[in-house]
Amino acid sequence: MNRSRFSLVLLVVFVIGLLSVSALSAQGVQRSYIVLSDGDGSNLASAISAAGGTMVNYLPQIRAAVAVSSNPNFKTQVRGVRSVIPDLVYQFEVPTLVADGEAVTPAVGNPPNSGSPDTRFNLQWGHDAVNAPEAWNAGVRGQGVVVAVLDGGFDLDHPDLAANIIGSISFVPGESAAYAIDDPFSHGTHVAGTIGAVQNGFGTIGVAPDVDLLLVKVLADSGSGAFSWVASGILYAADQGVDVINMSLGADIPQSGVCDDEGCITAREVAELRVMMNRVANYAAQRGVTVVVAAGNDGRDRDHDANILTLPADMPNVIAISAYAPVGWLANGWDGFFYYPTSYTNYGRSAIDFAGPGGDTLYPGNEACTVAGITRPCWLFDLVFSTGSNLTPGAATYYWSGGTSMATPHAAGIAALIISEHGGSLAPAQVEAEMRARATHPGSNGRDPFYGLGAISSGY
Repeated sequence: MNRSRFSLVLLVVFVIGLLSVSALSAQGVQRSYIVLSDGDGSNLASAISAAGGTMVNYLPQIRAAVAVSSNPNFKTQVRGVRSVIPDLVYQFEVPTLVADGEAVTPAVGNPPNSGSPDTRFNLQWGHDAVNAPEAWNAGVRGQGVVVAVLDGGFDLDHPDLAANIIGSISFVPGESAAYAIDDPFSHGTHVAGTIGAVQNGFGTIGVAPDVDLLLVKVLADSGSGAFSWVASGILYAADQGVDVINMSLGADIPQSGVCDDEGCITAREVAELRVMMNRVANYAAQRGVTVVVAAGNDGRDRDHDANILTLPADMPNVIAISAYAPVGWLANGWDGFFYYPTSYTNYGRSAIDFAGPGGDTLYPGNEACTVAGITRPCWLFDLVFSTGSNLTPGAATYYWSGGTSMATPHAAGIAALIISEHGGSLAPAQVEAEMRARATHPGSNGRDPFYGLGAISSGY
């Protein structure tokens, strides 16, 4: 392993780069578009057809449609609509802060410290930081709450997840919800496990171990994704009546627009994309869904980058999560402080709502530490340990990883515990108010640039 890579930590942040706008004007190349209506949307199919396009998906909740067309002038020839936006397909970064996995079978013995029969619970420092076990001991475990995880593919048979999965669906054309890449690290599986791994006598435990999980694939296994896929996933989850949506993903787009050699995304189109995604977020809020999103891993001061639009973190009615980590959690002389801002997290009073356990490799030493019968370099244990893809029948795979992608599911799990405690009757604004009331304050009171309204906690 090359530790220098870990300082980059561009973890599962959609990188637009040139925004995949190549050949937008090329004759005969079929492109995908999002068409927005200012009316009730009833005219979209006919308007799209008249311009030489085909409507492939209708999103009545936000008065929009997804269309495909090989007409190079399609955007300007659709009449009677608000706007036509290229449906951006972009590549997100393969997680660079992923280290050392292991296969664990149910026969592994109990860990030596917590007394839990879940054999890898002692690796999950984040649960201590957010006071999850204290909530469980009070009988609050996420029961009766449904969390939708919008991500890439999932290990639907993972023995730490299967019992809590109530459904799965894919909005990626040609791909099922199952993770199909021959790689034992699955980002979606890692995120889902942090939220809702079952307390079943082996492996890990989720922050809300009795929660129900709806797994929604909005990214291809190759790492690419389109805004229409993400929007469709949010709308679907909201219509299914979920309580919480977790999105450990994001895209950075210059609001001034951007071009490559063969085409451009204009400033107006970026603004219209924001309108579309705002409609999606507002719809979820109206349906009573608490939406928790990653703040991003570029180490950017969001108070001073006004030209960059970060989605979904800049959408209304979402809770944006930054990341913290201990430094030498298992090392001799650890200072007991979990909450050091990570080297990669985005920050800014205008952008961050809360902070959660994201993990980092800030500890400078290379000495070995041992916990739960596992010996590794001490710095590795400062990352977040969770479920991976199960490629070996009969074995459950787990990995350390880090990023705001890992902090976000801790926050989604806390939201689930809060909703569960109140019998599932809390509106999103009430959930956020409870999160604020229960948060700890390692930074300044009020809204801190790194911690927002505080570090998330169950309050127990």
